[in-house]
Amino acid sequence: MNTPDTPISDAELIKSLGGPTKLAELLGYDKASGGVQRVQNWTTRGIPAAVKLQRPDLFIRSVVTAEAAPARITGGVAVEEEGAQAR
Repeated sequence: MNTPDTPISDAELIKSLGGPTKLAELLGYDKASGGVQRVQNWTTRGIPAAVKLQRPDLFIRSVVTAEAAPARITGGVAVEEEGAQAR
């Protein structure tokens, strides 16, 4: 089982987001223009960094799980808040 700190492959991430067809829809790619095939290719080649940065809500796990562990940024490093309770 993967925890928020455990890296997963891009192929696993695509599968967890509903597969290539669903992810292509979420990203607004046109099926008729090869959008699903583009996303399917990422299962082998990896998701381009530019795409991950354009949609951090889908791809950057630390952003997605940030509410689970409140933190503050100190000198560019996230530091757990004292007394923060797990939700």
